[in-house]
Amino acid sequence: MSETFDWRRSVADKLVSPSEAAGIVQPGNRLWLGGWNSVPTTLCKALLGRKDELSDVHIYTFLSPFNWDVPDVERAFNLHIGYASPFDRKAIREGRFDLIPLAQWYTHAMPPGFDWDYDVAMMPISPPDRHGYCSFGPALWFGPSVSKRAKLLVGEVHPNFIRTGGENFIHVSRFARLAEADPPLPPPIPPRSEATIYAAEVICTLIASEIVKDGCTLQMGVGDVSAALAVYLHGKHNLGIHTEIIPGGVAELVREGVVTGKYKTFHPGKITGSCLVQMPQEEIDYIDGHPAFELYDFTYTDDLRNLLKIENFVAVNNALSADITGNVCSESMGHSVFSGPGGQYVFATAASTTSGGSVIVLPSSQLVNGTRVSRILPVLEPGSTATVHRAYVDYVVTEQGIARLRGKSVRERIGELISVAHPDFRGELKQEAKRLHGITA
Repeated sequence: MSETFDWRRSVADKLVSPSEAAGIVQPGNRLWLGGWNSVPTTLCKALLGRKDELSDVHIYTFLSPFNWDVPDVERAFNLHIGYASPFDRKAIREGRFDLIPLAQWYTHAMPPGFDWDYDVAMMPISPPDRHGYCSFGPALWFGPSVSKRAKLLVGEVHPNFIRTGGENFIHVSRFARLAEADPPLPPPIPPRSEATIYAAEVICTLIASEIVKDGCTLQMGVGDVSAALAVYLHGKHNLGIHTEIIPGGVAELVREGVVTGKYKTFHPGKITGSCLVQMPQEEIDYIDGHPAFELYDFTYTDDLRNLLKIENFVAVNNALSADITGNVCSESMGHSVFSGPGGQYVFATAASTTSGGSVIVLPSSQLVNGTRVSRILPVLEPGSTATVHRAYVDYVVTEQGIARLRGKSVRERIGELISVAHPDFRGELKQEAKRLHGITA
């Protein structure tokens, strides 16, 4: 019988406490801390514990489950946020943290003047195997890109991390220090309301029955509605997946033979993404070592040049609001920052270009302080960012139905979008269409 591999013994010269690992950070450093489920929260906690002894440390992170918005944090750390989370929205809105639209980071061929050269990068990894290779577990995001350019790497070791194909590996020799992880923090996603759950059920049923065709390749974006789509695709045939996030339900579709990637024109036969999110542990266990699942750096999965190689591509993404001609905002409420652009606009552009279709999903209305408001608007609220231009929006789906926009005139688009608005607001939207565009809908 072979001797059990003792990974801790193999890296004893690097393995230290979290506080010792965080001690590598010096005043004035540029520090990468990843995003969402690739944030090393144990090391973040240790680093925050040093705030009284550090200064001018520039932290880069996005959609973080770790709360940096604590008293006096700005004395030590300058926070640069690539995608706002519930923990940092207030600080961004007040100008205490800086927002960087995450899409600026989306290419292996960085533009002139762009600086990926972090002094320190901290990232969650698996223990090394017998050959010294670690995985990034269920979430690569920018791990491979950053690890190639950062001067020093610090690994937060998670013994339960899975391994997949793709770019999901890094040699332990690249790390200056390692520390074992505490239990991870939950992702910063608030629970869905009953109204949102109902809207998601109707919207996803409509998409599955009328838009998703057998043999197409799908992208499903983050969001209460779009990330729920997988569980409504049972009964389809030979679907492919190329996406940023691989959401819950996809593993079951692979098990059932619904997702095969048979007709994918980019990575055929593979389920390609950058991370696994909102997924039960049994699905994660199924993916562990499965030859069909490949995880890649975000700059690869979201590279428009790669996406344009995919034929019959359908991209499904969540939005905060849409105007009556089809412009979509997914990252702010007027001037008030909510999230970020993410990869939505490149997926929408590619899917619209390669004929499968760009699909935007949202409930037709919501309650704000007890008052119902429409999410289909005459114009986007002043200050709102147009995340996706109307030219690349082929469908807008609410629980009221499907607005089919491809090839339609502005007059026809207005009619389609008013038809999927909440009935309480259709009269007002028609009046505004007449006032703004001279069009009687």
